[in-house]
This record gives sequence, C-alpha cells and structure tokens, in this order.
Amino acid sequence: MFKKILALLMCLVFVFAVGCGKEEKKPVSNNESSQSEPEIVEPVFYKNPLTGIEDIEQQEVANRRPVAIMVNNLNIAQKVQCGLDKADIVYETEVEGGITRLLAVYQDITKSEKIGTVRSARYAYVDLAMGHNAIYVHHGQDNTYCAPHLRDTDHFVLGTKNGGARLKNGLALEHTLYAYGSSLWQNLVKRGKTTATSSATWQSFADEETKISFESVANTITVPFSNSYKTVFKYDATSGKYTRYFKDTLRTDYANGATENFKNVFVLLTSITNYPDGYHRKIDLSSGDGYYCVNGTYIPIRWSKGSASSSFVFTNVDGSPLTVNTGNSWVCIASKTKAVPSFQ
Repeated sequence: MFKKILALLMCLVFVFAVGCGKEEKKPVSNNESSQSEPEIVEPVFYKNPLTGIEDIEQQEVANRRPVAIMVNNLNIAQKVQCGLDKADIVYETEVEGGITRLLAVYQDITKSEKIGTVRSARYAYVDLAMGHNAIYVHHGQDNTYCAPHLRDTDHFVLGTKNGGARLKNGLALEHTLYAYGSSLWQNLVKRGKTTATSSATWQSFADEETKISFESVANTITVPFSNSYKTVFKYDATSGKYTRYFKDTLRTDYANGATENFKNVFVLLTSITNYPDGYHRKIDLSSGDGYYCVNGTYIPIRWSKGSASSSFVFTNVDGSPLTVNTGNSWVCIASKTKAVPSFQ
C-alpha cells in the first residue's frame, strides 16, 4: 500500500515539474509579427533639354554640353550608318553635288555604342552645333570656307586614337570611321571640352502626356533635297513616330538593325546657293517658313535662328510660340525654290 502511495506522489511531482518547465507564451504585437518592409525610393529622372522627356538619371548629364557629330549620308554609305536611332536631334541639309549630310546631336553620347560613319565639317553644320553650345565632332573639313569658321567654336577632330575606330563595312576607307560614344566622351573630358554647361531647353515642349495634333494629314512626308536625294518619313500610329526612308528604301542601323524613328519632323525652307567656288553650298540660317509634323499631321510654321550661337525659334504663322511634342526630332533644311515638300 505504501509503495502505491509513493509511486502516485512521484507521478504528481513529475507532472508538476514538467508543467512548470514550459515557457509561458507571450502575446506578439503586430509590429513584432512581421519584419519591417524596406522603404521604396522612387528613382528621380531629369529632363532631357533636347527632347523634353524626363529620362535622364543624373542631373549632371542633363546639364552637360551636347555632342554634335557629322555623319556621312552618301547613298552608298547610308546602309552602314549607326547611332541615328539614339540621337535626340538630327539635322539634314545640302552639302555639295546634290547630296546631304547629317548632324546628329546627343545629350548623352555614352548611350550610343557606335555613331557614324563620321565625315568632314561644313560651314552650316558649325552654326547648327553652335546653336546648342555643342561640342562639334568631325573628321576633316572644307578648308576654303569651313576651316576658318571652326575657330569660332569648340570642335573635336575624331581619329582612331581618341574615341574613333575604322571598321570594315565593305566600303572605301573614307566611309569606315565610327565614333564610340563612351570612349569619345572620355576623350572629350580629358581634353577639357566638357567644362562648359548647356542646359537650356531646345523648344517649348508640351507635357509628356499631351498629344498635339493638327487637322492637315501628314502620314507620309517627302522632302526632295535634290533630284537624287529624297528623304521620306512614314508615320506609324502604333509607335506614334515617323520612320525614315531614303526614297522607297527603309533605313536601319548597321549595327543593330533598328529603324530610325522620330517623334517630330521639321521641314525648314530657306535660300540655298553656291559659294563663290561654285561647288560648296551656302545655307541661309537667318529665318524662313516651314512645316511642323507630328502624330500624322502638320501645320505651317515660321522659324528663325539669326546668329551662329543662337538656337532655332519656331512660331505659328501668327507669330505665337509653337508648342512641340516631347520626343526626338529630325530637322530638314531645304531649298525654298527647289525642295517643295509633299504630305499625304
């Protein structure tokens, strides 16, 4: 009997000990129930002064000087062009022999892997680059008229040891020089070309969400610079941009196959004559009439530039300021007597 009572007492002691050994659970507050989530920091973007779009990640880049590069536009060389799809603004006007040349302007040249092919400078393109306070990049120049004018601006002669390279593309040597965006910028920094700033907005841009359109239809724009050179733009309603053609030939980037698409197309008409040598072309950049095309539509406009260092000013025909859609632009500067544009 005594043994049974002793065994019962031992069981009770064991149960009591186990019960006391259990840790009492404390209620968990809502703050402790889950780890605190990291704070989400929205990225800050700065406005590209050449396009009006807030897509630049560093304020220093938005404030820096643009880079304007002279691009070969001979018919045979168009098929090996690179970097135009990344340009913020492209200017096209006549040089000699009925051909045109291009000036591609970039706020951030490092976004373009290759640009070219790069060719020699001409007088009017110096003025166009100066209107942006841009660093003017070229390879060679017209020694009669352009060379003296280069002393008026900050220019850079591209070569194979300072940001350029000659690449085999099936054409003659003169059509093989390309600029490499990042390498070119590093060389410009080394040579002190980037110390000045240029953050002025190119035009009066609408809000990014605003869609400007006009009554007159311009789904296809044809600009006949000469009998042999016709630049054509075809509107793509899906992208809301114009795609560039040379006559009926679609132009694409030689390196990546991308089409060249632009939100805005300007056609500026002016007086174009020969210099006294009867060969090089003299472009009047003082003022004139023209057209602004966007979203498959167009309106007549007026334009002025004036001094070499001045930017373009665009107005409506009544003289009121022209509001431009945000986005990249292609600017055709053509003869008012010979290059009658057509819109369809």
